[in-house]
Amino acid sequence: MFAEERHGRITTLVASEGRVSVAELAERFNITKETVRRDLALLEDAGTLRRVHGGAVTGGNSSTSELSLNSREGQHQPEKARIAKAALAMIPDAGSIVLDAGTTTGHLAELLAHESRQDLVVITHAVPIAQAIASSSLHLELVGGRVRGLTSAAVGSHTIERFNGYRPDIAFVGANGVHSTFGLSTPDPDEAAVKTAIVRSARRVIALVDASKLEQETLVGFSSLTEIDTLVTDRTPAKPLAAALAEADVEVVIA
Repeated sequence: MFAEERHGRITTLVASEGRVSVAELAERFNITKETVRRDLALLEDAGTLRRVHGGAVTGGNSSTSELSLNSREGQHQPEKARIAKAALAMIPDAGSIVLDAGTTTGHLAELLAHESRQDLVVITHAVPIAQAIASSSLHLELVGGRVRGLTSAAVGSHTIERFNGYRPDIAFVGANGVHSTFGLSTPDPDEAAVKTAIVRSARRVIALVDASKLEQETLVGFSSLTEIDTLVTDRTPAKPLAAALAEADVEVVIA
């Protein structure tokens, strides 16, 4: 295989997976790790990716980069649908849940809206999720605040105060990164503050995160691994994260 063709395939892999490792690429293309590192250096210079420890991520994947809700809707849809279906089975017929803002939780809301669970209360600060639930037989509690245009989610002190006053049975939360040492994170400080309040309010916390976000770190940490009970994802985490999740006694569900 010519180097140009290999570079194209590496670029495609990074775009689809979100992150690749040097070891993985060396094995896939039957080349040395030194050759992989030279390839990644060239591709970084070309602006198609960004090198990180042990591999590379997409070029725009800085600690503060954040796509709009509409942009994220088109990414990893089959994986998010499987995660949402697995999460649906974890919701009781009666009680209370929080649905955090996000595309995977949005998939869950769409599924839940077609369920007949008249004794279930759904609490959310996400406008799209509230719209999905409002037309169902479920009880909706909408938490208000200043709505961020990028995510269509309420943030700010009023939002945090409301969540501090709740004690839901389960909170389903999203994250932009789940890291073995940094925990769960998101690029925006206001979103992170709300997520922290949600995590601390709930009796049980279930993180819904597709595999492209595993072992990723974004700017603001909002929860340690020890604060979540279950991680629902679409691929088995790599060894460092898997070990950290086991140490934190987090149940891992592969959808």
